[in-house]
Amino acid sequence: MIEAPLSPVTSTATASASIPVKPVYWQACIDQLAKELPEQQFQTWIKPLSAQVADDLSSVTIFVANHFKMQWIRTQYSARLAVLMEQITGQPVQVELALVARDPEVKRVLASRPTSVHGILSEAEPSQTHAPFLNRLNVALTFDALIEGSANRLARAAAMHVANAPGHLYNPLFIYGGVGLGKTHLMHAVGNQLIANRPDAKVLYIHAEQFVTDVVKAYQRKAFDEFKAYYHSLDLLLIDDVQFIANKERTQEEFFNAFEALLAKKSHIVMTSDTYPKGLAHITERLVSRFDSGLTVAIEPPELEMRVAILITKAQAEGIVMPEDVAFFVAKNVRSNVRELEGALRKILAFSHFNQKAISILLAREALRDLLSIQNRQISVENIQKTVADYCKIKIADMYSKKRPANIARARQIAMYLAKELTQKSLPEIGELFGGRDHTTVLHAVRKISAERQQISELNQQLHVLEQTLKG
Repeated sequence: MIEAPLSPVTSTATASASIPVKPVYWQACIDQLAKELPEQQFQTWIKPLSAQVADDLSSVTIFVANHFKMQWIRTQYSARLAVLMEQITGQPVQVELALVARDPEVKRVLASRPTSVHGILSEAEPSQTHAPFLNRLNVALTFDALIEGSANRLARAAAMHVANAPGHLYNPLFIYGGVGLGKTHLMHAVGNQLIANRPDAKVLYIHAEQFVTDVVKAYQRKAFDEFKAYYHSLDLLLIDDVQFIANKERTQEEFFNAFEALLAKKSHIVMTSDTYPKGLAHITERLVSRFDSGLTVAIEPPELEMRVAILITKAQAEGIVMPEDVAFFVAKNVRSNVRELEGALRKILAFSHFNQKAISILLAREALRDLLSIQNRQISVENIQKTVADYCKIKIADMYSKKRPANIARARQIAMYLAKELTQKSLPEIGELFGGRDHTTVLHAVRKISAERQQISELNQQLHVLEQTLKG
């Protein structure tokens, strides 16, 4: 069946079963949409898409999972996708939508089973009995593809141990940290490594929001027996952004049941979150205690040398040589996470291609001028925490942890003081960003550092350095 063509978007029926690539132009397009759309919309509709761009940049084929999603993407996002691709490539681009063809055996099984586990879960999920087990892993996200540094060394080592000896130590493994630091990459690496070791292992990667959706569908269809049979049969459950089950009582109950069943049969559970277990809000105490019963490790933002290595390696993967001085320039100016670092690299590569110019610091500065301008204008509490943590040689996680050693408490007070001085955040808002602390704690820190700044010249000089660093 051929979809009716649109202008400038056309649609085709099916595509090759092979996984399409995401070249630099398409990635730049979805990076921009990630900034424009609410996170849930982006995660649900845009992130799963993949695409192929013609060699002459005249067209891009976007691959979607089914006709429903094709219709939704066409009506809701196609016009914006066409505009963005034209802006990025510098020429008109014809956008096509295509269905990704399933493996014939999977299609046959799905067609023959009108009510099965895939009816409870996503429609791409096959029957466990007759069809290949679809694990939702990204095969490109391996341990070899992950740049190692002090920021992720402990988490990587723990993840490798789990992949090679699941069901034993570090169960569950709980990985936490900010956005774009590589938590999801590590989870996929664990799954891919286990399958390399044990091809018959039942591994499932899933975002917490999908688990919530599965619970809702099971509830609506009175199919909890099938739901439990599916999840309780896994050898490895990888669940991303577990904080999304907050305030969802039935979901938490089912997750607790699955958690207990998997641990009892020596299956392994790996979770990620934006905060450590005891920092999770609106999740039952019994679940939090389970999360905290294995190994909890943090991933920090990458240090300078690691950022440089990431840039050079990612450029090599695109067949481009990134000069070391340019890599250092970019790494010094893009410090928050790997995702933003990759976005900056794509802008530089695209700018170099469009303008037929060699990559240099001057070109990088021009390509990133909007990013650098915004960075210089905006000072966030998160950036203050990172800068002070670097300066005081502590972990960023210590800024919102409950630890109270003198050096950590001092750094935290300095960061709170700078947050009050350099941002528009209220005392309660600042307290919340420092691990849910009361506003009186922030007020005490602000008054203490302010008073000492007048009396201690060394502290005044340190604060001046930090302020200049933050202001760029």
